[in-house]
Formats: sequence, C-alpha cells, structure tokens
Amino acid sequence: MLTKLTHAPVWVTDQDEALDFYSGKLGLEVREDVSLPEFGGFRWLTVGVPGQEDVSITLLAIPGPPVFDEETKAKVEEVLAKGAMPGVMFGSDDVRGAYEELKGKGVEFTDEPTEQPYGIDAGIRDPFGNQMRIVQRNERY
Repeated sequence: MLTKLTHAPVWVTDQDEALDFYSGKLGLEVREDVSLPEFGGFRWLTVGVPGQEDVSITLLAIPGPPVFDEETKAKVEEVLAKGAMPGVMFGSDDVRGAYEELKGKGVEFTDEPTEQPYGIDAGIRDPFGNQMRIVQRNERY
C-alpha cells in the first residue's frame, strides 16, 4: 500500500547548474548527491525545502543509451527547453516577498505575483525550461 510521496523528478540537462539554481538561488537544501560508478556514473541528486524532510525533488540528468536512445534524449531536451514539461509547485507565506528576493538572485519569472481565487500565485522557470509555481493560499483553500 502507498503511504506517502517521497520524490518528485525534474529533468535537467546539467546537474551542476541545477544544483546551483535549486540550492543557491531557490534556497533548497541538498539531501543526496551520490555518483554510482556501477551504473556508469549515474548521479542521484536530490534537494528539498528546508524543514520538509519527507519530500525531495530529484534532479535527473536526461539519460542517453541504454535508457533513452539519442533521438529520444534529444526530443526530451527539446520539449524541456520549450517549457512544456510539468514542474513542481512551492508554497509560500509571502509570494510577493519571495518574488523580490528570488528576482534579486536572478531567477527568471514567467508570471509576477497575481491574485487568484485560491490565493497569490507567481511563475518561475529554471535554467532548463521547467515551469514552476509559487503559491500563497488564501483561507478558502
């Protein structure tokens, strides 16, 4: 039986750049950073929101053969760069404050903080094209 969600995968094309963005700019903490030589140097890299220990984002390099053939890998990279891959949603107690702080760190915003029926919402994009939202829920939701 399923008991909880533990990891949410996010495709990236450069794990070092992803680590810098997610930990250095977004302020997420590094949970695991392990290279596995027995799996061709596969790197298991996870980050998470400080204080929320039970869920991590897995920053996965888009694999080539034998997982994906070169054509499939290239197509995934193309779709990712277009911003067409699903991302993650972050919660915040102050989306406008987060917007100012993250904008100052060079984070690309696709949508400024906007009042929505469910609260205040802003959109960001990572260096690879992943779309993400920051949401400050109101009392109704």
